[in-house]
Amino acid sequence: MYKSTSIVRVAMLLACCLPTATATNRTFAQTGSDKQTGYAPVNGLKMYYEMSGTGKPLVLLHGSYMSIDLNFGQIIPQLNKNHKVIALELQGHGRTADISRPYSLAAMADDVAALMKYLKIDSADVLGYSMGGAVALQLVISHPELVRKLVLISIPYKSDGWSPETRAIFPTIKPEFFEKTPLKTEYDRLAPDPKHWADWVIKLTKFAGEPYDFGKEKLMAIKSPVLLLFGDADGVQPEHIAEMYRLVGGGLNGDLGKMPRSQLAIFPGSTHVSLMMMHTDWLLAMIPPFLN
Repeated sequence: MYKSTSIVRVAMLLACCLPTATATNRTFAQTGSDKQTGYAPVNGLKMYYEMSGTGKPLVLLHGSYMSIDLNFGQIIPQLNKNHKVIALELQGHGRTADISRPYSLAAMADDVAALMKYLKIDSADVLGYSMGGAVALQLVISHPELVRKLVLISIPYKSDGWSPETRAIFPTIKPEFFEKTPLKTEYDRLAPDPKHWADWVIKLTKFAGEPYDFGKEKLMAIKSPVLLLFGDADGVQPEHIAEMYRLVGGGLNGDLGKMPRSQLAIFPGSTHVSLMMMHTDWLLAMIPPFLN
């Protein structure tokens, strides 16, 4: 009962929240005259990317099943006022076709690194949400020279950081769950081969259920300042959030010494989906000051 009820609640959130993000991004796409789009040959992929704005580069990494439009449509027009925003679509997502390669965080992080090299970007700030946050973590661990500042939204550093109820949901996701949601509509609109939908969801579901752990030592070795953003009801256990914050250099008393290089914000009344889709004003109050 819990699993089916939870899936219905997520579907309702997606149905309510995502169209707003899509509509906002399409407006931006029509009015943003400086927007550049393209496909990069990256590790066997033809990776789709968009660039807009001027300033220090900022790479955006979306969550599972998402596209640039759905995930970042509301915040790109604000972020690109002071940054050169590079938004991309990971393997199998949006306009980037899937390939026979299994999903892995290491492979996707290498894809991002290769795209940055292709675009001649020596280093950038990196923002990742959910799965994109895990890719961003892998990127700063595997290619630390590429990441100046790191923004991680709703992602634990190990799979055990998710609540038991959340972990139980991952293997139950099926293609039919997404029927008549904006995720399926957007996939049909953007994917090079929409007929691949069911196989792709099954493949991504298998990947989502695989345990991972970046390791405490690797988090402690991160030199980049990190901004951690979570909802208080987004499925990541509070004790894990506190541990993760300390591992990336947080938890210091700024009144008695220097301020910590990393920052943490936990938003009230926010879930994994609603934080990104319904509270973009909160995110924009936190992210630009940290990056600037």
